Amino acid sequence: MKILGIDPALSITGYGLIEDEVKLSLLKSGIITTDTKKSYSIRLKEIYTQLSKIIDTFHPQVMVLEKLYVHLRHPTTAYILGQVKGVISLLSAQKNIPLFEYASTRIKKSILGRGQASKYQIQRMIMEILNLKEIPKYPDITDALAVAVAHSYIYKSELVISKAKV
Repeated sequence: MKILGIDPALSITGYGLIEDEVKLSLLKSGIITTDTKKSYSIRLKEIYTQLSKIIDTFHPQVMVLEKLYVHLRHPTTAYILGQVKGVISLLSAQKNIPLFEYASTRIKKSILGRGQASKYQIQRMIMEILNLKEIPKYPDITDALAVAVAHSYIYKSELVISKAKV
């Protein structure tokens, strides 16, 4: 199964595509950047276009995001992230790809066994799991890979549980 993890943001959207076969392997990762001088609508279109190209090239079976939490101190940030998430949700629906969302604590717990792990701990574990030589240059990439890896682990554990109930 190919899993596309996305760390949405207006300036830098990270993405990480992994394949879940016998073991997890990295297929592609990177960032989509938008020009802060352009309007929101143009920047959202650029994110849409770039993610659409990635989807059309690699054909992931699922897309995964970290759940958006309410930024009480930064409502504008929540608003902007909601718009980017809307673009991703639209792509998911248009391409008929299921979209999953997980809370950051669930992502961390599935990867490290505890929900309060540091960014550095997640980075190191993602390097280990995917056999990367170095930490990705952008934390947005690591975050996207983390949601993809977490989905793999969560999906497998839920599959085992559902089979056990039968």
